[in-house]
Amino acid sequence: MIINASNIASATRAFKATFQRGFDSVQPMYGQVATTVPSSTLIEDYGWLGQIPGMREWLGDRVIHNLSQHDYSIKNKSFELTVGVDRERYEDDQYGIFAPLMENLGYESRIHPDKLVFGLMAAGFATACYDGQYFFDSDHPVLDKDGNATSVSNVQAGAGNPWFLLDTKRPLKPIIFQDRKRPNFVLLNKEDDQNVVMSKKFLYGVDSRCNVGFGFWQMAYGSKAELSAANFNAAYDAMGALKKDYGEPLGISPNLLVVGPSNYSKARTILEAQLVNGGDSNINYKMVDLLKVPWLA
Repeated sequence: MIINASNIASATRAFKATFQRGFDSVQPMYGQVATTVPSSTLIEDYGWLGQIPGMREWLGDRVIHNLSQHDYSIKNKSFELTVGVDRERYEDDQYGIFAPLMENLGYESRIHPDKLVFGLMAAGFATACYDGQYFFDSDHPVLDKDGNATSVSNVQAGAGNPWFLLDTKRPLKPIIFQDRKRPNFVLLNKEDDQNVVMSKKFLYGVDSRCNVGFGFWQMAYGSKAELSAANFNAAYDAMGALKKDYGEPLGISPNLLVVGPSNYSKARTILEAQLVNGGDSNINYKMVDLLKVPWLA
């Protein structure tokens, strides 16, 4: 192929279409556990996470809830993935062999939020959230009905592969996906671009800006104990018993069990088997939805 602007533009259109095909070929999972928050700056503040206010009877003046109680923010990060096509591939009409690579650019950019969101979830046993405790912790500070500080747990101890029970029906899900700049297909493919002149490579890539953080720890329960019916029920009951400061029930109702591949069969037995123990009815049948996440392997 003759290297000229017209032929390069034709190849680029094909690459863009292939990129988009890869982007559209997969449905990401992160939206099931994370709320997407649009971002317009480098850092977004979430100090208001310290409050889950509810309605009250209006007696006297309004009660103003303090929405800046905690110092918690999420700083956006930049991400990229770039590939190079040798000039000789264009000259020899072989650039078509790079179509799977361009399709993979689209695929990887589409699932990147999944890797961030579920990676953060797995790290929640050792990563702090807005109250300064680990997201999954036995010492979250909560005030009892008399205003005394108490410790509340949303974790089961163990040494196995983690699993997670979530309430994702609230306006703010357990994880925050902060979206600053969506994946953007970029290129350097002019004959006089430095990369072409110096290295004989036409460059194609994708970049984005985003990050992830924790929402309300009360909406999630993490466990490294064995995934058994007994441990599942203990986690379910513990979440339902959670209260706000001063003793008002939160009304948590878990609806999603998130597992990695190693716990998937156990999870199906707990949630999808209608009969257990040789013929007894399974009280956990379809109690919550099940999500298998490969990034939790």
